[in-house]
Amino acid sequence: MPFACADARFPPGLFNMSSLSTSAVVHRSLKVDFPRIIGSKGNYVILEDGRRIFDASGGAAVACIGHGDTRVHDAIAAQLKKISYCSTIFYTTDVCEKLCRELVDSTHGVMKRAYIVNSGSEAMEAAMKLARQYYLEKVPPEPSRMRFIAREHSYHGTTLGSLSMGGHVTRRAKFEPMLLDCVSRVSRCFPFRDKQGSETDLQYVTRLADELDREFQRIGADTVCAFVAEPIVGAALGCVPFVPGYLKAMKAVCDKHGALFILDEVMCGMGRSGTYHAWEQDDAVPDIQTLGKCLGGGYQPIAGVLASKKVIEVFEKGTGVFVHGHTYQGHPIACAAALEVQRIIREENLVQNVSNMGGLLSARLQDLVASHPNVGNVRGSGLFWGVEFVMDKTTNKPFPSSLGVAFEIAELGLTNPYSMAVYPSSGTADGVNGDHIIISPPYNILATDVETIATTIQRLIIDYFASKKAET
Repeated sequence: MPFACADARFPPGLFNMSSLSTSAVVHRSLKVDFPRIIGSKGNYVILEDGRRIFDASGGAAVACIGHGDTRVHDAIAAQLKKISYCSTIFYTTDVCEKLCRELVDSTHGVMKRAYIVNSGSEAMEAAMKLARQYYLEKVPPEPSRMRFIAREHSYHGTTLGSLSMGGHVTRRAKFEPMLLDCVSRVSRCFPFRDKQGSETDLQYVTRLADELDREFQRIGADTVCAFVAEPIVGAALGCVPFVPGYLKAMKAVCDKHGALFILDEVMCGMGRSGTYHAWEQDDAVPDIQTLGKCLGGGYQPIAGVLASKKVIEVFEKGTGVFVHGHTYQGHPIACAAALEVQRIIREENLVQNVSNMGGLLSARLQDLVASHPNVGNVRGSGLFWGVEFVMDKTTNKPFPSSLGVAFEIAELGLTNPYSMAVYPSSGTADGVNGDHIIISPPYNILATDVETIATTIQRLIIDYFASKKAET
């Protein structure tokens, strides 16, 4: 059975390819007949052949309160009876105002306004434009600032602007001639692969901060709008958390050079990492923040940007105009769904449950999976965990991308007796080679669900690598 791999790359032999598909959809592969979901409830999606798949990844770390919650359905239906579309050049809606207030208040007052869009890629595009316009609105203005510094092997979206910001080698490869040349890169924060054996955390953080400082100087500090990073790297590296003190150190370098500090929390934020915002774990407040997947929990397409008082007050004293916009920004139905999802998360204290169940999931994955000879590393935070696979545990040599290890594991997971969805990706080690899966279940899981997830993934990994050994 085919699996829709995140990189839209289909390793040879992974799928039952067919040129006879009759679908009218431009799927991630036009040669794959994708299985159809006919229903869902709670932690499960139901396929047309009757299989119930435990959604242990929430899709792409999206379904944070599970599937089929009728409270969200009711909120959507209620909004439909009021207004289904708002032309934001003329109007606003109560539901958009309430959602943005909810988001601003979640930062304890350090952010001042929110901007609602439809996807994480759109959010990054808006963040880039907001940063550029901030320097044009300043008194005195700084029009020379038009560059960004991001990180190697990062991922920030698929539109040309957000893809330019990202450093994901395989996702960029076909479009390199079209991408912006105003983005340079520094090293990722990835202690498993990049931290030197004798380094302490403090020394590692200092080395990375020094590298960022040198990059500002190399390209001209007065040309840089912002440094951009995911606090906990999702799809590109597989739930790699920042080293304690890293965010603070990088923000300090930005402050030194008068640049903005932008954090991409589209995948790791909104409670996913065990705090409402991942940056709270290092007390490093961004100037601009993107958010997305767990904002609406998959019930509607929605993402957003949070802007700090520092940024907004410059606009308020200037033209007051953000020269950017989308037809469907602040969409009332999307806002209604997200507002209800956030109400459920808040009133049911689900972020605390993420922290509690995340600690248990971490312990069980370490107990059951970490010692496997082809598991190089288990890492994450909250209910956002990655398992990286290696050919050789002593050297951490990655599997070549041509083998499609992570995608084959994910495909096997959808079959009986496992019937569990995990999120696969590749390029973990060097941007091309290396494999990992992500485990990111709903926030409202129980201890029994954690045990089901951990034991199933253990069996899945053991069986997959045993079958590969038997083939050779």
